[in-house]
Amino acid sequence: MALFSEQADVSVRPAVPGDELAIAATQLAAWRAAHADTLGPDVLAQLDGAAFAERWAQAITAPPGRGYRVLVACEGADVVGFAAVAPVAAPEDTPLAAPGGELLALEVAPASQRVGHGSRLLAAAVDLLREDGADHLQTWVLDGDVARAQFLTSAGLGADDAVRALATGTGRDGEPLSVNEHRWSATI
Repeated sequence: MALFSEQADVSVRPAVPGDELAIAATQLAAWRAAHADTLGPDVLAQLDGAAFAERWAQAITAPPGRGYRVLVACEGADVVGFAAVAPVAAPEDTPLAAPGGELLALEVAPASQRVGHGSRLLAAAVDLLREDGADHLQTWVLDGDVARAQFLTSAGLGADDAVRALATGTGRDGEPLSVNEHRWSATI
């Protein structure tokens, strides 16, 4: 009699050297799927997978400071998603407030979305930030990213009034192009 599990072999773990290629591929695929309308095909076509992998390798092996971490979601041995977190100083106008954390990135490969990897990555990221003493989490959401907004809302985050412009290049007339990102946050 064969025994089997109804549960898939899924996990979240710290990223290790060698994961950078899968992280970069996941990021590029997820961005191309989610941001085609907002960023446009010209911007997305210019994204360099090798450069992304090099930056992720650096983030994994030599993070810029304490509290910077990269996590990966796995299906079996395959990396199918990732998250990156960093510390955020307490706001200057509230010197007694605890520091927080920023979710710098959270992406899941399009073929592996909506099966819990994003939730597992976010929960693990929040656990790490809490271990470091953080009492709040923030992240940035690109205009038009409805799926991310729905995901963050379901996780208890909400948009606040902060907006920043993200440069995306220059137009045919030489004018700078940009899209807006909105900050989302929550107490953790």
